[in-house]
Amino acid sequence: MIDEKIHPYLTADIPGIGGTIKGAPEEFLVTEIPSYIPSGSGEHCFLTIEKRGITTLEAISRIAKKVKVPERDIGYAGMKDAVGVIRQTISVQWLSPSEALTLELEGVKVVAAKRHSNKLKIGHLKGNHFCIVIRGFSGDAAQTVPAILDVLGKRGVPNYFGYQRYGAQGNSHLIGAAILRKDWFECVNRLIGEPGSVRDQAWSAAISAYQRGELQEALRIFPRHCRSEIDLLQRLISRPGEYEKAFSVVHPRLKKLYLSAAQSFLFDEAVARRIFRLDEVMVGDLACKHINGACFLVEDAQAEQGRAEAFEISATGPMFGSRMKRAEGAVGELEQDILEKSGLNMHLFDMPSGLRLEGERRPLRVPIGNLSWNASGDAVTVDFSLPKGSYATSLLRELMKVF
Repeated sequence: MIDEKIHPYLTADIPGIGGTIKGAPEEFLVTEIPSYIPSGSGEHCFLTIEKRGITTLEAISRIAKKVKVPERDIGYAGMKDAVGVIRQTISVQWLSPSEALTLELEGVKVVAAKRHSNKLKIGHLKGNHFCIVIRGFSGDAAQTVPAILDVLGKRGVPNYFGYQRYGAQGNSHLIGAAILRKDWFECVNRLIGEPGSVRDQAWSAAISAYQRGELQEALRIFPRHCRSEIDLLQRLISRPGEYEKAFSVVHPRLKKLYLSAAQSFLFDEAVARRIFRLDEVMVGDLACKHINGACFLVEDAQAEQGRAEAFEISATGPMFGSRMKRAEGAVGELEQDILEKSGLNMHLFDMPSGLRLEGERRPLRVPIGNLSWNASGDAVTVDFSLPKGSYATSLLRELMKVF
């Protein structure tokens, strides 16, 4: 059974500095590092936007409504959450740069616009640069911070997805696992969630009403932003007991997010199992080359270890799927054990075409770039870059050790 737990720290022998983050939007800055610069000609307009307080998908929705284009015609390179000040690029077909620069939208500011020949797609970025303030730290930051950052610089940042991948109630991976097992009763119950997992009183009360079997009351008091829960309850009320039909009202995009969360949790388990050997490769590993992401089978670990120490290569872990290449030997056995203990098996990932999980390999660690830090008053500010698909929280949790 998949369940969440605190995953081990690479720097467990060095105390964290504690503190809090995301106190103000300006103290959590994220800037995408693009793979390429728009050419200046073509039918797509690349917009550099600065957003505050909304997700990437919400920013896209607002822009689509404003310029009257379908959301599917808007491209983006990476998903960003609602916290902080985020600069990222999106593309809009047939929009002129001059019109783009005049757009006025709540929570979104267009700071640059230029034409390009192709639509921006997921993964069209090198990484992200972060500038993050940690407030209210404790202990001797002058000794602790450089000691931790030195280890991470040499051995790499554990490439955990972490808690932000698991949704507002921290259970998106459990919904995804239930979808894989086609356990629709569990899907519905997991999506509704637990009262103690939310702070909003009305939301918590609605969950409690559902658990008491009072579906009409739950429907009445669910907050309006709980759109999936409301749609699901309406279907359950009209067709009692038909949990598969009820869950079918959930948007396919959300289902994909739940499935991705299940994959992510299993990958995090692989990182946790290898955390103290994160900078090593083993026979049977599928190692990736950091320069281009290409993977190869490690047949002679001793011969490849020097490249791992030089951060040319790293061992990878499984993003399980129907076409994922599997590790061999002891590494393959470790990954199979993770899958079996989750209550899943490989054939379950071969979902219908719209939800199929093909899988991939993902490095267990990533390098830090452009690293600097300073302490002033009650705040530690950390500047750094990470490759695409990696999360700042993986570095912050090593520093803070509070999550």
